[in-house]
Amino acid sequence: MGVRIIANCQKSMSSLLPIACHTEKELARRLITGDKEAFNEIYQKYFHPVYCNALKITRETAVAEDVLQEVFITLWEKRATIDPENSMAGWLFIICYHKSVNILRKKLRESLLYKDLRPPEENSMEDEIKYGTQWKILENALSCLSPQRRRVFELCKLQGKTYEEAAMELRISKYTVKEYLSAAVASIKEYSLHHPGSTAALIPIALLCGEIPHFFQ
Repeated sequence: MGVRIIANCQKSMSSLLPIACHTEKELARRLITGDKEAFNEIYQKYFHPVYCNALKITRETAVAEDVLQEVFITLWEKRATIDPENSMAGWLFIICYHKSVNILRKKLRESLLYKDLRPPEENSMEDEIKYGTQWKILENALSCLSPQRRRVFELCKLQGKTYEEAAMELRISKYTVKEYLSAAVASIKEYSLHHPGSTAALIPIALLCGEIPHFFQ
């Protein structure tokens, strides 16, 4: 079912027709009920930043495309667990990060150099707890930001918009966007470093703030 929905979304994009503009919370609530049109709108809104984040981690276009597919299949399959009050973009980023890392781990294992390195089993309870913890840390960090700084961070980091695009949407200068983003990133880093969660829970947030762990370099 998930693969077929993804295929339909990709076909619909070729028409270049504008999509309806709904709030993230409204889309999340509709998605939970199994609304395929809401899923389609979420896909069109976030497929590019998800792909770019996957590419940043895997550094292979074909692999990033596979991750993109898996992320949105997971979104559809896990739609009942989505909290409309939390950031949809943040949820997608966390899932994207783990899908990408699992693929890299698999490659390392297959190379025989790290054959003892094992990723968690698919859909394991460990995964569920980890995803939830990371999403909560990110959401709490975002909630500490001013409305403008949070919006700039979401546009530039979670939706993949340029400074110019964010400036046009918010009707401020691109220099103000850059200033707000820098302050938001510093605040999120500070919150994450003082959070009592495990180091593993903070890695995707560090990546989101522009710090790629040495493991991926």
